[in-house]
Amino acid sequence: MTDTNKIEFINLKVSEIAPNPEQPRKFFSEEAQDELTNSIKANGLLQPVVVRPVEGAKVPYMLIAGERRWRSCQAAGLEFIPAKLVEGATEEEAYVLSIAENVNRADMTIMEEAGAYADLKAAGWEPGKIAKQFGKTETHITWRLGLLTLRPEVAEMVDQKQIKSNLAWHIAQLNPANQMVAAMRYVRGDFDSEAEAQHFANGLKMMEAQTSLTGEKAPTAEEQEKQKKAKAKAKDGLGKAEEVLIPLLEELAEKKPEDLAVILGDDLARHLRVVGRLYAKVQMVRNLLSKAQGIQRAQAEAFNKAAVEVQQEAAAKKPEAKPEEAEAAKPAPKPRPTAKKAAAKPEAAQSAAAKPAAKPAAKPAAKTATPAKPAARRAPAKKADAAAK
Repeated sequence: MTDTNKIEFINLKVSEIAPNPEQPRKFFSEEAQDELTNSIKANGLLQPVVVRPVEGAKVPYMLIAGERRWRSCQAAGLEFIPAKLVEGATEEEAYVLSIAENVNRADMTIMEEAGAYADLKAAGWEPGKIAKQFGKTETHITWRLGLLTLRPEVAEMVDQKQIKSNLAWHIAQLNPANQMVAAMRYVRGDFDSEAEAQHFANGLKMMEAQTSLTGEKAPTAEEQEKQKKAKAKAKDGLGKAEEVLIPLLEELAEKKPEDLAVILGDDLARHLRVVGRLYAKVQMVRNLLSKAQGIQRAQAEAFNKAAVEVQQEAAAKKPEAKPEEAEAAKPAPKPRPTAKKAAAKPEAAQSAAAKPAAKPAAKPAAKTATPAKPAARRAPAKKADAAAK
C-alpha cells in the first residue's frame, strides 16, 4: 500500500461486501469455520475485515482480507460488520494485502501459498522481493514456486499433508510418471523415513538424465575384479565392526554414568572424543548408504519400467497377419502313408456302423499301400530311366 491510500474504519452491511475472486486461499476448514462462527456469536467480531470500494459493481465493496470472518458473520446472522476501508488501492496492492493476511496462517495450504507467489511472479515480482514483502527467505519462495510443476494428484496429497513440503519439492523435479511412482510409494509406507523417500526421488532423477538403461558401458574384466575386491573389503570391515566395535559399545551402554566415571578414569575424555568421531562418521556413512539405496531402488524401478516398455514396443511392432497370410504361414501337414489313411477309414466305418468287416477292409488297404512307395520315388525313377536311355 502506498502513502496515498486513504484508510478509515466503518461499519458496513454484510450484504454490501463481496468476496475477492482472486483470493489466494481456496480451501476453508469447515470445523475451523464453525468454531469462528460460534466465537462471533458469543463475542462479536474482534478483528475487522479489510475492504476496498469497487466502482460500477453491483456490490460496492470487495474484500481484501478477512473472508473467513466475513463468512462467519454471515453464518452468525450479523447484519453489520466492522471493516477497514482502504481507498485508492490498486489490484496488485489489494492482492499483496490478501496474501499477507493469509500466508502465515496454519490453515493456508502449501499449494495455495505457492500459487499466490506465482501470481506475484507473473506480475513481475522477483523471488527476492516476494521474500522481503512477506518476511520469508528467498529459498523458501523458490522452493514453493518449484512445487507448481507437481501433477494434480500429487499436489492434492501435499495439500492434504500426506506429503511434506521438502519431499514434495524433490518429487516436483521428476517427470509426471515418476512423480506418481515416488508419491505413491511414500504414501503407502515403502520408506522408513522422509529422507529415504527423498533419496529415492533423487535416484529417479538420475535415471531420467541417463540416455540408456544403466547410463554406463558394461564393466571390463579388470573393473569387475576391482569391484569384487572392494565388495569383499567392505564386507570384511563390517564383519570386524560387528565382532569388535558393536560389542564394545554395547558393553559401555550397559554401565551407569557413575560407574564409567570410575572405570575409565583419565581415559574418559579420550573415549568421549573417539565415540564422538565415530558418531559423526556413522551419521555421514548412513546418509551415504541411504542415498545409495535410493539410487539402487530407482535403478530397479527404471529397469522394470524399461523392460515393460520394450515388451510393449515389441508387441506394437509385430504385424498382424492377414487371414490368407496366416493360412500360408501354417506349417504344411506331414504326409502320412496312404496305407494308414486307408486303414483308418475302414476302422472308423467299423466303429460307426458296428459291422464285422475288418478283414475284407484290410486287403484293399494293403493293395493301396503297394503303389504308395513307388509314388514317393517317382522323380528319381524318371532320372534313372533317362540315364538308361
